[in-house]
Amino acid sequence: MRLSMQTKMTGLIFFIVAFSLFLASIVVINNFVQSKENDLEQRALITSRTVAEMPEIREKIEKDSKNINQIVEPIRIIHGAYYVVVMNMNHERLSHPLQSMIGKISKGDDEGQAFAEHTYTDKAKGEGGMVIRSFVPVVNDQHEQVGVVVSGYLLPKFTEVILSLKKEIFLISGLALFFGGWGAWALASRIKKEMFELEPHEIARLFVERTETFNAMHEGVIAIDKEENITIFNHKAKIMMDVPDEVIGKKIYDVIPDTRLPEILQLNQPVYNRELQVRNLNILSNRVPIKVNNHTVGAVAIFQDRTEVKKLAEELTGVKSFVSALRVQNHEYMNKLHTIAGLIQLGNKDKALQYVFQVSEQQEELTQFLHKHIKDESISGLLLSKVSRAKELGIELAIDRHSELHSFPPYLDHHDFVIIIGNLIENAFDSYQHMERRERKIYISMEQNDGILSILVEDNGCGMNEDQVERIFDEGFSTKAKENRGIGLHLVKQIVEKGNGQIEVESELDVGTTFIITFFL
Repeated sequence: MRLSMQTKMTGLIFFIVAFSLFLASIVVINNFVQSKENDLEQRALITSRTVAEMPEIREKIEKDSKNINQIVEPIRIIHGAYYVVVMNMNHERLSHPLQSMIGKISKGDDEGQAFAEHTYTDKAKGEGGMVIRSFVPVVNDQHEQVGVVVSGYLLPKFTEVILSLKKEIFLISGLALFFGGWGAWALASRIKKEMFELEPHEIARLFVERTETFNAMHEGVIAIDKEENITIFNHKAKIMMDVPDEVIGKKIYDVIPDTRLPEILQLNQPVYNRELQVRNLNILSNRVPIKVNNHTVGAVAIFQDRTEVKKLAEELTGVKSFVSALRVQNHEYMNKLHTIAGLIQLGNKDKALQYVFQVSEQQEELTQFLHKHIKDESISGLLLSKVSRAKELGIELAIDRHSELHSFPPYLDHHDFVIIIGNLIENAFDSYQHMERRERKIYISMEQNDGILSILVEDNGCGMNEDQVERIFDEGFSTKAKENRGIGLHLVKQIVEKGNGQIEVESELDVGTTFIITFFL
């Protein structure tokens, strides 16, 4: 039968109190017996000296030993001695509580010093039990020893000591056991309440289940307490962060300094869906404070490695862009072929040939420019496809021929720049949807030197008012009344913040919008 924790703790503490009382009782009884023994030694010495210093005792030992017992016996009774024996120098007993022992020779092994004028006490076992004896020599007026007085007092037996202290023992033991048991029960109740009324085996089961649950999760999970010590670090997090050792109990800064998990303890509020750069990994993190009774006791981070996801997304996006570019180019080239065919049919062969050279030169010039000044193929391909898309929409997309892009800012890569540039251009396309304007122009410029990288995307579309400009980067906010909008610029804002950059927006209704993004290298 499994006993409850409260019963176990009460029983254990009750046993400890009882055992402590038992040890204390032994010590107390031993001290009592020792004190009693010292007291009896003093009484025995007093009794022996009293008899040894009586003049009539000294006189009778030397001259007439009769009737000594009649003098000694009343003194023995008054002093409560077990016996008082007077012996002459021949070891002959001259007094004894038993008349049959008077006149007999004492043969005790411990009497020799007493007959050499030594006073002392000892303990010996007699017929009635352990006896405290005192030996005092009897000296006459001429300072000559004429005999010895031996007084004996019985030591109380253990049972007699217990009986003599039974009231004190019962009172103290009863109070100690009562308050000890009550305190044990109260302590066990308090501990169980703090453990949410759970038994130890239930807590152990929950701990194992919790650990295995965290380890079974596909996301990484890291938790810290309010002292920034790691309390949870599941298998997925160890694999993602390449942490092979056991890290529970260590400081989070000593293991992974860039998780930004401790800042949740200061913010005291959650941060959801935030991209972070941790150990050169691009992760999507949800960081939440752990609260107990409205007090923050720690923080937990649940995160996914977005590096592979972003690569896959880029591949998928690239496929879509490629399909879109093929569709646009197919449409564009069909129009151009129709133009060339029409010129030939009209007999304008020279104009047809000139048109072919013009189209080829424009495409070749743009391709060579992108290859020479934009050192990333993903960005070049994106811009090339957007130029084709703009032509299909009837928009002139101009790229500043002084643009340069050699490298990316810290913490950012080409995945991030595809998102930034792609979203800004798509927003510019959208600005013409419900607007009638003959000249539709989008201007793109990228400048990079040793210290600054800036991106400018400018359009002459519908523009925005001040309220829209203030909210344009809020997740879910969009100036277009369509579903699944309001995400692109929010992602742009997150990436700019991750790269420690700045973003500026200038917009005027019916005039246009300008985005300027600046990174400090």
